Amino acid sequence: MSLIKEFKAFAMRGNVVDMAVGIIIGGAFGKIVTSLVNDVIMPPIGILLGNTDFSELGIVLKKETLDAAGAVVPAVMLRYGMFINTVINFVIVALAIFMVVKLMNSLKKKEEAAPAAPPAPSAEVTVLTEIRDLLKSR
Repeated sequence: MSLIKEFKAFAMRGNVVDMAVGIIIGGAFGKIVTSLVNDVIMPPIGILLGNTDFSELGIVLKKETLDAAGAVVPAVMLRYGMFINTVINFVIVALAIFMVVKLMNSLKKKEEAAPAAPPAPSAEVTVLTEIRDLLKSR
């Protein structure tokens, strides 16, 4: 089989396509969650904590300086506020995924709980049943 045919067979399998769709939707979902955290959740929390913007929280390890050419060398900071934002982001994403998986599991349990109809008897069983009934009637 040629390399192109093998690649086409690989790329068109259901799992690969499903994974690609999941990755794309996951990326978009990540952007939505980031906006939710940064633009909706963090401002009220910051107000409750005295107008604190978590993204600006940090410890300056080395102050901003000028180098020999007169260019500004930015300060070196330990930005723990950004870490707090990232942790809140993660918690929200984990909670959302947990809820989706829980919903999917409950739907799957409902499908499993519904009993399936018994299978129709095979042709042999049907013929044997008819023979039995004929013999009983004699």
